[in-house]
Amino acid sequence: MKNKKKYILRTFAILLIVGASITVFSQPPPPPEDSGNTQGNKLGGNAPIGGGLFILLGLGAAYGGRKIYYIKSKTTKN
Repeated sequence: MKNKKKYILRTFAILLIVGASITVFSQPPPPPEDSGNTQGNKLGGNAPIGGGLFILLGLGAAYGGRKIYYIKSKTTKN
């Protein structure tokens, strides 16, 4: 009975992953020929991501440095 449950669960999980992959890999349709983009603007707007990117990189570096500091401080105390 236990093996049958494992088999059913494993089969369901595989079918779920395969079914989800069909919808996940779908791509949007191409943009229309005349989208009114006469000024050379990129589609999706000209939102700057540089400032937020550097903030996230800085926070990630600070977090990594903190973890390294705590790991090294634990090993030197022992």
